[in-house]
Amino acid sequence: MGIKSFKEEVFQGLSLKAKQLSSKFFYDEQGSRIFQEIMQMDEYYLPKSETEILKDQSGAIISQIPFTELDVVELGAGDGTKTLLFLESAIQKGLKLTYIPLDISEDILNVNEENIKKILPELPVIPLPGDYFGTIKKLENRHLPRLIMFMGSNIGNFKGDHAIEFIQFVNGFLKPGDFFLMGVDLKKNPHTILKAYNDVAGITKRFNLNLLERINKELGGDFDLGGFDHYATYDPIDGAAESYLVSLKEQRVKIEEREFCFEKDEVIHMEISQKYSLEELDSLAAKTGFTWNKHFTDRKKYFSLSLFRK
Repeated sequence: MGIKSFKEEVFQGLSLKAKQLSSKFFYDEQGSRIFQEIMQMDEYYLPKSETEILKDQSGAIISQIPFTELDVVELGAGDGTKTLLFLESAIQKGLKLTYIPLDISEDILNVNEENIKKILPELPVIPLPGDYFGTIKKLENRHLPRLIMFMGSNIGNFKGDHAIEFIQFVNGFLKPGDFFLMGVDLKKNPHTILKAYNDVAGITKRFNLNLLERINKELGGDFDLGGFDHYATYDPIDGAAESYLVSLKEQRVKIEEREFCFEKDEVIHMEISQKYSLEELDSLAAKTGFTWNKHFTDRKKYFSLSLFRK
């Protein structure tokens, strides 16, 4: 998995016949603020479901981990609010931890460290800003047992073979006996899922359009944000929830020295959020080199924290 710059990925994605932009670039400072609004939406059940599991079952998850000292490495850590529930429970059970949050946003990692230190001032925190495909390599000189966390249904941003490739990538940074805890949105009533990605207040629309605004600010683009609308879909068979921006008119967009043409009604693929059944997760674990796994779900079975062991 090579690392490309924001500019390179934007140019590459908009040059494709079926245009696309990577959702990993949603989270600049403004995008992170809008996402906090999404997290508070009634329709957006994911954080509530995951938080329920962390509140009610962190102890049960920790009881599966037979170590007294542990590096807890979180990929795409965000502000650390939910993770704090797990860390508190682990420390109460006597584990000696070092928390290593990785995130593309240095700003959000600063918030993360502040949040953790307010509640757990003695916990060592080692933030690593940048694309975690690169920063995770900085862990190679650490030799404690390791729990890698990938929360918030972020695995859903990878479709099909890309999810397998990503989990194998994570597996490569684990030693035999180490653990991988993955947040996964489960398949459920299609109406419930679609409402989460197509809210009536239009917050998700603003979140998607903010990436165009980021291109304007950081790459000198001239996207007309009023010239695009948001469209979300969910396929209950393959479990893919997808978001698009739709060009409302024929238009040309200039970014630095490049120009990109849009037909009326042409779409930009913005995001995929893949949903899984528990049976599919068992198959995914087996395909990616894990020989043991256990699922912890909320009461409605909307969400799973799935613990894999290498």
